[in-house]
Amino acid sequence: MSVTLISRFKTRRNAEMAVEHLVQELGLERTNIFVAAAGAENTAGEEKAGSDDEADVQNLENEGSPALNGDIEVSVDIQDETTVERVRANFREFNAAYVAEQ
Repeated sequence: MSVTLISRFKTRRNAEMAVEHLVQELGLERTNIFVAAAGAENTAGEEKAGSDDEADVQNLENEGSPALNGDIEVSVDIQDETTVERVRANFREFNAAYVAEQ
């Protein structure tokens, strides 16, 4: 049995937290986890969060705002049926806006 779960996150921070939890807490191989912009443009999500939202950090001349051009997509290839619900729960914990199964 092989399943791919695809989720979308509004913030880069939530996507990163979900990935780290999948690797560190669920023991999934990082090579089975894929992170990409949900659309055609580079993106850091729809909303600022974490380091993207640090109000006290002084912008340097060559730095800009984070690219907020759409959701971040995280997909996971799962070989074990018992892991599917654990991955779904992980995505919910980190506020996935969307979860689908392929």
